[in-house]
Amino acid sequence: MIYTVTFNPSIDYIVSVDDLKLGSVNRTSEELMFPGGKGINVSMVLSNLGIENTALGFLAGFTGDNVQKMLEENGVNADFIRVKDGITRINVKIRAQEESEINGMGPAIKDEDIKELYKKLDKIKDGDILVLAGSIPSVMPETMYSDIMEHLKDKDVKIVVDATKDLLLNVLKYKPFFVKPNNHELGEIYGVELKTREDVVPYAKKMQQEGARNVLVSMAGEGAVLVAENGEVYKSKCPEGKVKNSVGAGDSMVAGFIAGYLKSGDYKEALRNGLLTGSASAFSDNLATKEEVENLGKTFEM
Repeated sequence: MIYTVTFNPSIDYIVSVDDLKLGSVNRTSEELMFPGGKGINVSMVLSNLGIENTALGFLAGFTGDNVQKMLEENGVNADFIRVKDGITRINVKIRAQEESEINGMGPAIKDEDIKELYKKLDKIKDGDILVLAGSIPSVMPETMYSDIMEHLKDKDVKIVVDATKDLLLNVLKYKPFFVKPNNHELGEIYGVELKTREDVVPYAKKMQQEGARNVLVSMAGEGAVLVAENGEVYKSKCPEGKVKNSVGAGDSMVAGFIAGYLKSGDYKEALRNGLLTGSASAFSDNLATKEEVENLGKTFEM
């Protein structure tokens, strides 16, 4: 089984405004609504690809009820902990002359809620995959990712981490199955600017030396780099297409990489599938579907 964890889920309310004028009444030309959060995005795409998975995390209030409903309608096993105080946040994304976001706060997560999460994590078995993705709310310990990996260290679980800065660095000693920084995040960690795939390779190798088994670096239109535990380095451009929506593309790459690896056991094929899936989401208003990924793959060669 694949499990994802989203500590601070959301309802993502995406509105298009043809000509946004601050201080005035603006009317939308299009509205979309999705369950949001990096782990949830991974779960949604895995489900779209036909791969069973379970989404874990915290939900609260009437907005949490809606997130639960939307996930279940999409075929995701939603096994969230219900939090008493507050509501699951609403994130407003405005598409106008420029893209802007207003993100909500989320509910108050208490110690007893975290204990309930550990009870669910205890059900994870050897051979399962766990995806830890996104930021940690300020009401939770900053060490939450490394605490979880410490808790599970005696199990044979493949753990995937998609996080930034110290959240990522602090888990490397637990040898995660793969990590997925983008080139800007990787550069920020090591104090350099990384513009090309060739620039990325030495720093991805450095992160691997610090503990990560595989380092997958996404680079938007530049493609991606994978430094794999088999000693190989794979570099690839991305498929060609018109970008409609960048939200969830990186999470889709994570889901696609996992799906590709489970199907083939081959890291090059996993990277290809990750690129296809991430691009399919970027080229669509919604998260990638299996049909979109397959159609894109007909003409894409690494």
